[in-house]
Amino acid sequence: MKKIILVRHGKSAWDKPFLADHNRPLAERGLRDVPMMAERLKARNIEPDLFLSSSATRAMATAALTGEVFGYPKKNIHADEHLYHASPEKILKIIHHQKDSHQTILLFGHNPGLNELIYLLGGRIDNLPTSGQYGFTFDTDEWEKVSKKNAKVWFVDYPKMKVN
Repeated sequence: MKKIILVRHGKSAWDKPFLADHNRPLAERGLRDVPMMAERLKARNIEPDLFLSSSATRAMATAALTGEVFGYPKKNIHADEHLYHASPEKILKIIHHQKDSHQTILLFGHNPGLNELIYLLGGRIDNLPTSGQYGFTFDTDEWEKVSKKNAKVWFVDYPKMKVN
């Protein structure tokens, strides 16, 4: 069984309106929410073996802060420029090309691509909020075979969601 958690980057800063979007950092709220959400993810006893991130500054920062909670080295985070504002089909193609030795992937990216991928895989959400997480399990041992046919929603979590 393969598992993937789609993680939308933390809230980004907009105090420099002329900064290129790709270089936009996390805002104070993002810096607060990302570690909290990583702790909630860790509390689920999830053991990711690959951090795959858009190369955008805010996505990489989200991955790095999450990695600190999991003890996942920043140098091992795989930055993929093709995940930056990627279509759901492009994201799925990237997932299909991952090594089968990886069992659980955390994928850090952006909307609308993540929202659309959730729908493509049979999940439902109006809008995955910043720092939000959407987990799927797949009844396959090969990333290349991941599809809506073998996808099952695992969990959804985001900062304003009430936790028990």
